[in-house]
Amino acid sequence: MSPTVLAQPPHSTFRYLGTLVLVLLCLTGISIFAHDVSEADSLFIANLDGPAPVPYLYLGAKHMVTGYDHLLYLAGVIFFLVRLRDIALYVSLFTIGHSITLITGVLTETNVDAHLIDAIIGLSVVYKAFENMGGFDSLGFQPNTRVAVFVFGLFHGLGLATKLHELVPSDDGILTNLVSFNVGVECGQVYALCLLFLVFTTFRARLLETRTSLALNSCLMAGGFMLMGYQIVGFLVGAE
Repeated sequence: MSPTVLAQPPHSTFRYLGTLVLVLLCLTGISIFAHDVSEADSLFIANLDGPAPVPYLYLGAKHMVTGYDHLLYLAGVIFFLVRLRDIALYVSLFTIGHSITLITGVLTETNVDAHLIDAIIGLSVVYKAFENMGGFDSLGFQPNTRVAVFVFGLFHGLGLATKLHELVPSDDGILTNLVSFNVGVECGQVYALCLLFLVFTTFRARLLETRTSLALNSCLMAGGFMLMGYQIVGFLVGAE
């Protein structure tokens, strides 16, 4: 989907860029590691025994709201979406994807290197920014956006699973806890999306300007490359 070209206003692009960055910082907190779980939360999970739906629901919501990698990707997904129906469709595809791999990944104890999964998640941000910038149009090829959102949702869910199954203390009540965690993730996602949608709606006319759109999606792409680079270095260092 290509941005609509409007007349350029006298306002600086960076004013709106700064606003969006500020909002994202408020959403994501100050954590610098994708899928990181604080020491306090790790100890809290380790001390849980049996079904604990409320604590896991809270942890799922907290993890999504502080998961800047997910938020960057979702920001790219809804960047040009205006109708709530379209937003609901794409977010539902993403949700189905990450719910599948989150639950099955933990239950089957899928052992995938967290650095590689998080690098792919960083790639998903780069991909979406490239698509928003009309990159595929210039290549004469347009991937199915719905399929892409679903597939990247699978990787995002696997990223959650790689962290969670390391922390779950036992199999007692694991299905209840996983479902509760996933519901919490969805609650956090809805909260984050509401704030993002509010910001995007407020600045919709500005966001659709070619200059502003390119600037913001360039930032998304840069953030995705930074995530990829950090995780690839972590994988290479850990493999030594």
